[in-house]
Amino acid sequence: MSSSRNQAGATLRAYKALAALATLGALTTLGGCAVEWQNRQAAKELAEQAKPPGSLYAGWRVFQERCAGCHGADATGTRGAPDLLAHMREMGQRRFVSLVLQRYDWPASIAGGRGDGPAREALLTEIEQRRAGGLTMPAWQGEPTVQAHIVDLYAWLSARAQGTQGPGRPPS
Repeated sequence: MSSSRNQAGATLRAYKALAALATLGALTTLGGCAVEWQNRQAAKELAEQAKPPGSLYAGWRVFQERCAGCHGADATGTRGAPDLLAHMREMGQRRFVSLVLQRYDWPASIAGGRGDGPAREALLTEIEQRRAGGLTMPAWQGEPTVQAHIVDLYAWLSARAQGTQGPGRPPS
């Protein structure tokens, strides 16, 4: 009898050991899932924080309205204006804002007597359509649409340069 009791005790201990291992395995697996989920959430948050602020769609719209005529619809350049994507890969937001809003000067005819209202708009149209003046990029500081959406413009151009936004309209 003592032999069968020893066998029963050994079997019971074996079952307890297996149950303990199974429980430990389950806890480890569940613990791993929880950590993985938390890591994915943290990774999503970091990815969101790494994105430049601004709306890709709004930036695309401003670019189409004000910049595409010279730089091309996808910012890859034209005969008269450079590929902006190459420049954007090395440019931070501060420098971009400074260059677009302040670096360039209006031609003398805009800054002088023809600087206000419809005359200015007509001259800008002529320059954009290559019918008048040199094609020097204007300072956009006085343009309310560009000034209000400069961060959006940077976000779209930056995403295009980094390859996270393809050509064409981004989702709105």
